[in-house]
Amino acid sequence: MSNTIEDFLTADQEQQIVAAIRRAEKTTSGEIRVHIERHTDLDVLERTKEVFHSLKMDTTAQQNGVLIYVAVDDHIFAIYGDEGINKVVPNNFWESTKNAIQHKFKEGNFTQGLIDGILLAGVQLQHYFPWDHDDINELSDEISKG
Repeated sequence: MSNTIEDFLTADQEQQIVAAIRRAEKTTSGEIRVHIERHTDLDVLERTKEVFHSLKMDTTAQQNGVLIYVAVDDHIFAIYGDEGINKVVPNNFWESTKNAIQHKFKEGNFTQGLIDGILLAGVQLQHYFPWDHDDINELSDEISKG
């Protein structure tokens, strides 16, 4: 078993995921990021919130940042949306996105799971946070690693 995040995703796979983020963000003003690390000692949602804040994702103008967090060795992931999103979407808003990711993860296809989740999040967010020509990309599209 390898010890680096790079073994979880190749550089090419990372670029496919970044491309999916850019594609999703063309339809919504929402900001989507992916964070990958090997392990967390915290509850997965607590860790996701911690990373969300450390990446300064809570600084977007419309409070519409979304973080997809993956702890590779723990086989867990979570999706966390900022207050602006949670105020306007139904309680089970992220369920279909989680299910799409989980479905591919169970098949061992992590790249496609993340891509499917990102694109679905973009589609869902556009109903509440449509893209507009004044929209600026407020957060990096690159995958962050812990």
